[in-house]
Amino acid sequence: MRLLPHPATEDIELTEVLRALADPVRLEIVVRLSVAGELNCTVAGDDLGVHKSTASHHYRTLREAGVVLTKQEGRLKFMSLRRDDLESRFPGLLDSILAATTSHVRF
Repeated sequence: MRLLPHPATEDIELTEVLRALADPVRLEIVVRLSVAGELNCTVAGDDLGVHKSTASHHYRTLREAGVVLTKQEGRLKFMSLRRDDLESRFPGLLDSILAATTSHVRF
């Protein structure tokens, strides 16, 4: 297993997190991860209505913003939320966003 490049916790910027979460597809991925804990990229992208290459772009954006942790095992990539890192940088942010998101209709 190897980790893909991620920003260090202290380098996660609020503007980048909010920019990443502003897209409805990326927000849906985060909601799915909050429920499942960890998903492989194929499962996370099921029924999003985007092409595989577009989904890969969304995954990379979330990773580079510091929202998700992505690890590779063979040909599969697995994602999970960086909940503890986000909580330490921006207390309550992720929970507030998820609470607001899950009260609305999703994809």
